[in-house]
Amino acid sequence: MPDQLIAYREATYRQRTSITLRPSSSLVMAEVVTPGWSPDGSAFRYEEVRLRTEIRVETDHGSHLLALDNLLIRPPLDDVTGLGYMEGFSHLGSLVVVDARVNQVIADELHTLAAGRDAHCGISLTRTAAGTTGLVLRALSHNTEELNGLLGSCTAMLRDRWHGQAPLNLRKY
Repeated sequence: MPDQLIAYREATYRQRTSITLRPSSSLVMAEVVTPGWSPDGSAFRYEEVRLRTEIRVETDHGSHLLALDNLLIRPPLDDVTGLGYMEGFSHLGSLVVVDARVNQVIADELHTLAAGRDAHCGISLTRTAAGTTGLVLRALSHNTEELNGLLGSCTAMLRDRWHGQAPLNLRKY
């Protein structure tokens, strides 16, 4: 899994990701955002975190928008710890999966897998474009390790199901 994005005091982070896939392609993309640190010990002292991801499916007949995901967190403007934002949690995890084999059954299995974790999760399917569908899993938790474990379990299930491959071992230390 990727190293987490840590937005420290007064930080502004903007990430724009544009992905174009063929209908036969697969994409698994994960992200974890943590609240950072400040000298007074309080969280969410950064100015802004903006993650914008556009996913398109390219065919011989043109390009089709599959999903546009725009995550924007601005702690100075709103109470991001409350309802409608982080719901009392401090860490956010996202998993984006695009593949012709994505369907409601896969989404339900990932939801069941996530239910055993100490995280609040939701999964949404994208529209289907050129026979390809995506899903977005969002999870809220109180620590990075929980989210990395959840995202790792989800990707391990997909690797095993679709490719007969073992889980990734990305030992970093």
